[in-house]
Amino acid sequence: MSDIDHFEEEEFTTKFNGKVFLRILGLVRPHWKWVLGFVFFIGLVSVLEAYFNFLGKQIIDEGIVPGNRDAVIALVGRYVVLYVALAVGVFFFIYLAGVLGQRVAYELRQRLFNHLQTLSLPYFSKTPVGWIMSRVNSDSERIADLVTWGMLDVTWAVMNITISLIFMLSINWQLTLIVALIIPILIVVAIWFQRRILVQYRMVRKQNSKITGAYNENITGVRVVKALGREAQNLDEFSELTGGMYHAAFRAAWLSALFLPAVQIVSAIALGIIVGFGGYQAQNGWLTIGGIQAFVSYITFMMWPVQDLARVYADMQHAIASAERTFSLVDAVPDVTDKPEAVDPGTLRGDIEFDNVTFYYEEDKPVLRNFNLTVRQGESIALVGPTGGGKTTIINLICRFYEPKAGLIRIGGRDYTEITQHAIQSRVGVVLQTPHLFSGTIRENIRYGRLDASDAEVEEAAKMAGAHEFILRFEKGYDEEVGEGGNLLSVGQKQCISLARAILAQPEVFIMDEATSSVDTLTEALIQRGMERLMEGRTSFIIAHRLSTIRRADRILVIENGGISEMGTHAELMRNRGHYYRLYTNQFRHELEAAYDPFKEGAAADASSPALDVEGPATEPRLNEAAR
Repeated sequence: MSDIDHFEEEEFTTKFNGKVFLRILGLVRPHWKWVLGFVFFIGLVSVLEAYFNFLGKQIIDEGIVPGNRDAVIALVGRYVVLYVALAVGVFFFIYLAGVLGQRVAYELRQRLFNHLQTLSLPYFSKTPVGWIMSRVNSDSERIADLVTWGMLDVTWAVMNITISLIFMLSINWQLTLIVALIIPILIVVAIWFQRRILVQYRMVRKQNSKITGAYNENITGVRVVKALGREAQNLDEFSELTGGMYHAAFRAAWLSALFLPAVQIVSAIALGIIVGFGGYQAQNGWLTIGGIQAFVSYITFMMWPVQDLARVYADMQHAIASAERTFSLVDAVPDVTDKPEAVDPGTLRGDIEFDNVTFYYEEDKPVLRNFNLTVRQGESIALVGPTGGGKTTIINLICRFYEPKAGLIRIGGRDYTEITQHAIQSRVGVVLQTPHLFSGTIRENIRYGRLDASDAEVEEAAKMAGAHEFILRFEKGYDEEVGEGGNLLSVGQKQCISLARAILAQPEVFIMDEATSSVDTLTEALIQRGMERLMEGRTSFIIAHRLSTIRRADRILVIENGGISEMGTHAELMRNRGHYYRLYTNQFRHELEAAYDPFKEGAAADASSPALDVEGPATEPRLNEAAR
C-alpha cells in the first residue's frame, strides 16, 4: 500500500539509553529559571504534605490523648493556615509546569522544522512523509510531556519520599530502617519491568510511523482509491498495520498494569511489618499511639509517590522510544552541503558545463555515465527521450538537489560546489509536471515566487502564464482560495499558477519539466508566447513529451541510457531520421494520416504541418525543401 512498508528505519537497542535521556533533559536547560521555580514550589508542597502527617501525630499525642482542648484548637488552626499555603504552592507549580511544557514543545517543533529545511532532497525521497509527521507531532508532544509533567511527578515523588523518611526517622529509627530496606526491592522490580516495557513501546512507535504514513497516502490519494475501488483492500492492509501496533501496545499496557500491583504488594507487606512491629513497641511503651498512626499514614502517603514513579517510569520508556526517533531526525545530515569557502557570485550568468559527470541513486545502477554537455548562456535546451533515461536527473543536478558522484558541473567557469546552494536555487526557476500549491489564495501562491512583488506584477505574471482569464472567472478572482495542495483547482489551472509563480521570480535559469502537459492547446499556445518572451536572454531547459512545444528550442537532446544519443535542432534531427524522428512522427501519426488521406480531396494541400511532405507512403513524412 505504501513505501513506508519498505522504509528501513533505524533499529534501536532494547537497553535503557542514558544518552538519550540526558538529551531529553537538555531540552529544559534554556528554561532553568522556570525549572527552579516549579521545583521550589514542589518542594514547598512536599514539605507541607509530609508535615500534615506529623501534625496529626501531635494532635493525637498532645491534644486528644491527654484531653487538651486548647492544644487541639491551636494545632487545627495551624493545619488550616498551612493548607492555604499548600493550595497556593500547588497552583504555582502546575502553572509553571504548564508554561514550561508548551515552551519545550514549541521549541522542539521549531527545531525539527528548521532542521528539515536544511536537509537535502534525497532525505525526503527515501523517508516517508508519515514518519516525519509522526516525529514532529506526536513524538515531540510526548517528549515535552516527559520533561515537564513527568519531571514534576518525579520531583514531587522523590521529595515526598525523602521528606517522609526524615520525619519517620525523627519518630522511630527502627521502623524507618524497615521502610528503607523495602526501597531496593522496589528498584529491582522496576528494572525487571522497564526492560520489557521499553521493547514494546519501541515497537509501538515504529508501527505508529507506518500508520501515519498510511493515513497520509490514503487521504491524499483518495481519488485514486475510489476510482479503482480499493477501499476494501486498503482496509485489510491498514488492519495489518493497526493490528501490529495494537498487539505491541497491549503487551506494553499489560506489563505496565502488572508493574503497579507489584509495587502495591511490596508496599502492603511493608505496611504489615510496620503495624506488627509498631504494635509490639507501643505495648512496651517505646512508641506512642500517635507515632503508630503517623507511620501508617507515612506508609500510605508514600504509596502515591511510588505509584507515580511507576507510572512515570512506564511513560518514560515510551518517551525514550519517541526521543530516539526524534533525535535521529535532528541528527540527520544533509547529503548536499556548502563548502566553508562557498560564495554567492551574485549571478548565474555564463555557460553551464557537465564534465564527465556520473551519477546514480543506487550503487551499481548509474543513471548518467561520463555525461558531457556545454550549454551556452541564453541557450534553450530541450530534453526528450524514454522514461528513466536521465532527463529529470540532469535537472536535479543543475538545481543542485543532488551532486555528481564523479565529474564536475561548472557555472560560468566555476565549479558549482564552490557556489552556495541558496545562490543557485534562488536564481533557478522550476515548473514541475506535478505542480504543488500551498493553502491560501491564488494571489498568495503566485507571490510565493517573489514575496515583495506588487499586485500588478502578480497579474502580469499570470497573464504571461495564461492564467489571468480563468482567474478572473472565479467569484473572488485573485483572492480565491485554492484549498490544500490546490485541490479546489484543476490540474491545468494549478500548472498555470505554478508557471506564473516561476515567471514572477524572474529566474536567470529557467526549467520546465512537462509544464504544459495538463493544459489545453489554446492555453498552451498562449503560454508558449509568454515563455518565448521570458526565455529571451535566459538559459532554459525544457523536458517535454509533447514535442510540438520544443520545435523552437536552440538544441534538442535525446537522452537515452544515461547519455546523449542525438543532438541538434528540430530540422536537423528530422533530417537524420533517428530516434527523435521516430518519436515525432509516431506522436503525429494520426494527424498525418488524416491530413494526407488519399481519398480526401485536397488533403495534401490542407496539411496541418507545412514543414512535412510525403515521400512514398503517407506514413513516412520527410522535410520539404523549405524546412531544409
